[in-house]
Amino acid sequence: MQQSINSQVTPTQPLSAQPLPTMTTEAAAAPVLRGDYSHMDADYVTDQDWGAYTAAEHDLWRQLYARQVAVTKRYAAPAFLTGLQRLRMPADQVPRFDEASEKLHALTSWVIVPVPGLIPEDAFFLHLAKRRFPVTVWLRRPDEIDYLVEPDVFHDFFGHVPLLTQPIFADYLQEYGRKGQEAIALGTTKLLTRLFWYMVEFGLIRGAAGIKAYGAGMLSSATETAYSVDSDQPHRIKFDLARVMRTDYRIDTFQQSYFVIDDFAELFTAMQQPFAPIYANVQGLPLIPATEVIESDQVLQVGRQHAA
Repeated sequence: MQQSINSQVTPTQPLSAQPLPTMTTEAAAAPVLRGDYSHMDADYVTDQDWGAYTAAEHDLWRQLYARQVAVTKRYAAPAFLTGLQRLRMPADQVPRFDEASEKLHALTSWVIVPVPGLIPEDAFFLHLAKRRFPVTVWLRRPDEIDYLVEPDVFHDFFGHVPLLTQPIFADYLQEYGRKGQEAIALGTTKLLTRLFWYMVEFGLIRGAAGIKAYGAGMLSSATETAYSVDSDQPHRIKFDLARVMRTDYRIDTFQQSYFVIDDFAELFTAMQQPFAPIYANVQGLPLIPATEVIESDQVLQVGRQHAA
């Protein structure tokens, strides 16, 4: 997730947890961000400067890649694994964004744009609407291999980019960007943020081999990938757009509810309807805690946390 200047994630939480994809005026006034924002253009795009990565950073990428590939072979959605193959993502060095963009553009007309770190939501939405995916240029430190405060190049590239090789998911993400610009005008970005959180960062998909993970938040995490698929603790609930928009979430622990789709066309189809009436309806309803299931849910698994 690349969009916001907002809540900072504490160093005690798992790697998969990321800052909220919204931007508050107070946070924007005095952001504490890690990237170098001194050389970006008006769209927050900078140079990757691939030659500046050190041998130690390439080695750290190798460690992260080897660990997550081993995890994803068992738990990731087939579409994600296919995306890894189509990109021919390097295992032993930080990828070159220009080379990856050539492959990506040939497949789905998307490109990668290097950014210094988290960027404001309006810039983020605009990039997505134009089929440009912002990817942070810096890599975490070795002492952050199991957690980090802001999403880095490994989270953004390894977690997000493979699914952009899938046409229907790529189209969905572009539509999300378009809806984002509308949400800013309507003052409903919090509701749209929940859709990104649950269905881009932490989404699950059900297929012939059972439920698999496709969200970037868990697929770039050493432990939440397995937890999201195997654990009996969280709820697994069939995707419903309004339900997702009503659902709160935590950024300091593993997710307590996951939403499940049967195919990516469900997400794209959901984006084809007017959101303004949905926003109006959801805003009149109470927020649903992530620990709860409600009567209208199609529950695939009631988590053990519900009985605790």
